[in-house]
Amino acid sequence: MKIAFVGKGGSGKTTLSSLFIRQLAASGIPVMAVDADINQHLGPALGLDEDEAAKLPAMGARLPLIKDYLRGTNPRIASADTMIKTTPPGEGSRLLRLHEDNPVHAACARPLDLEGDADVRLMATGPFTESDLGVACYHSKVGAVELCLNHLVDGRGEYVVVDMTAGSDSFASGMFTRFDTTFLVAEPTRKGVAVYRQYKEYARDFGVSLHVVGNKVQGPDDVDFLREEVGEDLLVTFGHSDWVRAMEKGRPPRFDTLEPANRAALRALYEAADASYERRDWERYTRQMVHFHLKNAESWGNAKTGADLAAQVDPAFTLNESLAADRRPASSPAPQPA
Repeated sequence: MKIAFVGKGGSGKTTLSSLFIRQLAASGIPVMAVDADINQHLGPALGLDEDEAAKLPAMGARLPLIKDYLRGTNPRIASADTMIKTTPPGEGSRLLRLHEDNPVHAACARPLDLEGDADVRLMATGPFTESDLGVACYHSKVGAVELCLNHLVDGRGEYVVVDMTAGSDSFASGMFTRFDTTFLVAEPTRKGVAVYRQYKEYARDFGVSLHVVGNKVQGPDDVDFLREEVGEDLLVTFGHSDWVRAMEKGRPPRFDTLEPANRAALRALYEAADASYERRDWERYTRQMVHFHLKNAESWGNAKTGADLAAQVDPAFTLNESLAADRRPASSPAPQPA
């Protein structure tokens, strides 16, 4: 299951995505966490100290390796140099499973020691560096995440949770269509709901499953405000948390001491995410992938690579779970968060 957390800067989306990841881990559910925000804070929110977080391998710096591996023997891709962030898989491409061993995960993913016995790993796009300032676009780094999602075959009971870049920057690529569920974190303020309206408008024609998660809610008046502004899209709200305050000081208590109301809210997120599996449409997913690839090819990709990138599209190919069935571990019922 592919889950995105979005929202305006400072809304608490990194905090809530880290709580969701901890809840999955504590329940024995495997998860790949991905920090795709320009401000890289997911690692510390998941317990890494600043030095450990700074040493995380940057996916953006390993883009040539990622492209070369995913290209495989696909005859429609002349070289890894002609792959762009939207290049779709086709016959001969290598596909990714979340919790397999492969060169991409070996180079980019690092295990996390969270409560529970689940397989939890973290990948990060990497921050802006001094050499990037004034000359690079952050979305060139996020492109590594988009490529991986385009080649990912995931199933029920396994999760990739992406902390996205803030605000409407998420729409600078087609990556906003790569998720089974998108949680938009909104504070009970006019600015908080303005991002929701913008996101809702942009995503309207793409079948995005969008749920609003109210954060920093202090009482019934805040809940009423959010309900009036976002209607039935409001899924759940989070209030003050002494547990989060301690975590932000680098001293997180045991996760099972998180406030009952906030634990219940996390369960509501899980139930909404899990239910989205029933609406999964691999044909639409592949069609949208191709749509954005053709747009990027025409607007800049062909000129940059010197190739006709439309020729990379394999019209007979549809991404789906059966393509990686031979590499799937023995299935078992997905654990349920307590």
